[in-house]
Amino acid sequence: MDKITLNVKEVCGVLGLSKTTVYNMVRMNEIPYIKARGRILFNREVIESWTRGKYQEKVKN
Repeated sequence: MDKITLNVKEVCGVLGLSKTTVYNMVRMNEIPYIKARGRILFNREVIESWTRGKYQEKVKN
């Protein structure tokens, strides 16, 4: 079974980006992520959808 979430290192491998780039993208809210107990995690399905340009963030009103 595949993991539901990816950590920063795993996302770097999937996207072919450096850790610095991914952390900068998180800081600037350029990539969808979640924080759990201080850890930055990425939902695998959301990242896959995001890379295909099909991800739309749900805005809370």
